[in-house]
Amino acid sequence: MSTFQTNSIKNIHKLSVAPMMDCTDKHFRMLMRKISSEVLLYTEMIVAKSLVYTDNKKKFLDFNNEEHPISIQFGGDNPEILKEAAKMAQDWGYDEINFNVGCPSPRVSSGNFGASLMKDPLTVAKCIESLKNSCSLPVTIKHRIGVDDDDSFKNLNNFVRYISNAGADRFTVHARKAILKGLNPKQNRTIPPLRYDVVKKLKKLNPELLIEINGGFTHIDESLKALNDFDGVMIGRSVYKHPLRWSEIDQKVYGINKKTNSASTIIFSLIPYIEKHLTNGGKSWDICKHLINLVEGIPKAKIWRNQISNKSIKKELDIEYLLNLTSKLEKMGY
Repeated sequence: MSTFQTNSIKNIHKLSVAPMMDCTDKHFRMLMRKISSEVLLYTEMIVAKSLVYTDNKKKFLDFNNEEHPISIQFGGDNPEILKEAAKMAQDWGYDEINFNVGCPSPRVSSGNFGASLMKDPLTVAKCIESLKNSCSLPVTIKHRIGVDDDDSFKNLNNFVRYISNAGADRFTVHARKAILKGLNPKQNRTIPPLRYDVVKKLKKLNPELLIEINGGFTHIDESLKALNDFDGVMIGRSVYKHPLRWSEIDQKVYGINKKTNSASTIIFSLIPYIEKHLTNGGKSWDICKHLINLVEGIPKAKIWRNQISNKSIKKELDIEYLLNLTSKLEKMGY
């Protein structure tokens, strides 16, 4: 069941790590928990229909208890399917449900969910209402500032107000519009210009709503500045590619007095988790593909990453080898 009360949602989630396909799996989330005990973590987007109709629910829903607070993100457009998915999410122990109206991939758009749904606020409202009425968890939404030529501020503001009336607890706004025809998902993360001014105007006109901004944040200090205008900041690719750049989240954002973990400390702390994963038949690459991003900007960092990558991919990496390489990091002060 939920680990926090709905009325505390504003105070807890000043910073969150964006749901990213092929990135924010449970192994990366465990790594992030070694960096921050407070930041809100997200699953990768889960297609609600796939969850409801699969026999292997655990494949989609499983997470480690240490990952709290954690939000599960659903994609879909069928209120009845989302109703069942919401019940499962609550029963499994998630802290929050997020509804995806921001993903611009062709596969998602062809299924009439993701960013394309911004053009259909009635369906989005029905989905939010279904999620809200099926569980006691906070239900939030992630969306863009517009889609294709449907990108006026009036339409954005009307969309947010309409979805607010349907019961959405927080709006995470990616400060770029989505271009569904002509750009692939990667290009949609960089080519449409960031419009923080649009999201700031949205918050100013709707001060009673919880509005979190997403897009382009690369440092904690940028996030702290944005928190003067918004209720939260969601960080994405930067935290995945440069996790230690965000090692002071708890201290600077949440005011917690604690020592910052080094790369070697983080890896050592994950050894029991990695051992358990390997014992249960998992592959070392499942976890090590995330660990390699911890080591950068130091002497021979590339060599260290290559050693881990090559051994993992060849299924030759064992705990002793990982411990040996990590000890070398520790001796170097990293």
